[in-house]
Amino acid sequence: MQGLSPDDLSALRGLRVGFAGTPEFAAVALAALLEAGVTVPLVLSQPDRPAGRGMKLQASPVKQLAVQHQLPVAQPRSLRLDGKFPDEAQAGRAALEAARLDVLVVAAYGLILPAWVLTTPRLGCLNIHASLLPRWRGAAPIHRAIEAGDAQTGITIMQMDEGLDTGDMLLEAREPIAADDTTARLHDRLAALGGKLIIAALVQAATGRLQPRRQPEEGVTYAHKIDKAESQIRWSDSAEQIARRLRAFDPFPGGVAQLEGEALKVWRAEVADGQGRSGDPGEVLAVSPEGPVVACGEGAVRLLELQRAGGKRLPAAAFLQSRPLKPGERLG
Repeated sequence: MQGLSPDDLSALRGLRVGFAGTPEFAAVALAALLEAGVTVPLVLSQPDRPAGRGMKLQASPVKQLAVQHQLPVAQPRSLRLDGKFPDEAQAGRAALEAARLDVLVVAAYGLILPAWVLTTPRLGCLNIHASLLPRWRGAAPIHRAIEAGDAQTGITIMQMDEGLDTGDMLLEAREPIAADDTTARLHDRLAALGGKLIIAALVQAATGRLQPRRQPEEGVTYAHKIDKAESQIRWSDSAEQIARRLRAFDPFPGGVAQLEGEALKVWRAEVADGQGRSGDPGEVLAVSPEGPVVACGEGAVRLLELQRAGGKRLPAAAFLQSRPLKPGERLG
């Protein structure tokens, strides 16, 4: 691979690397390992889930990629030997032990790894985490970084321990957050960055060059899982908060407002500067093809992309052709 010496490449390809992950973010990292020629004797992923209109069982992006490359896949519902699914956990343990792993790479797997998993691979478990630890430990670091208005985020490769993203930091790379970044856009950049950084970490692990650093005790924040109930737009918040939250909640769960009893999805908005008058939070102040301007607790937002129930996401001009809005109307 570009940037790796022949000795580094040989050491990398000499590792037996297990992989545990589920969504697209993790699939990008697995693809990077496979492109580098890494030996992957076992892939762990969440069980198939119902999805789509027909709610048919669908394999995760990681499983789909593993199957394409004819890699062994295990999908236990739990790895806790004393938990609800002890037989599946025992089968997972047998698969991990039989794989004789040097290291297990973990990326957005979705299952808690008990102590026996962390100590089974010779070099332990390396996690690809989408934040600059210790900021935004937890399930939704990309969303929360945008929602909070952070100027930057990044990827941390971490040696996993039994805590929630508390292990020693091994490598990190920073990524700026643009003013118009959505979670979808930032996710894609961070996924690619994670794939590159885990290759670098594995090379260092294979050659004994990793230098673990304890996480600072200051600056710890938690990125709690996104709850669908958070999609309800609070018009009493500031315009800046609302615009940021909409970017953070794209592509899930979006923003929801009520218009004459109908649920209205709001996907994109911007702070509307220079409004001549203020109104009550949720009141439509002005309407133009660029989008309706709605009063907030502080300032106002211009709604740029909307969606009616059962309809498609539309730019404001197209939306207003099908559902005109007037100044004075109220969004709940």
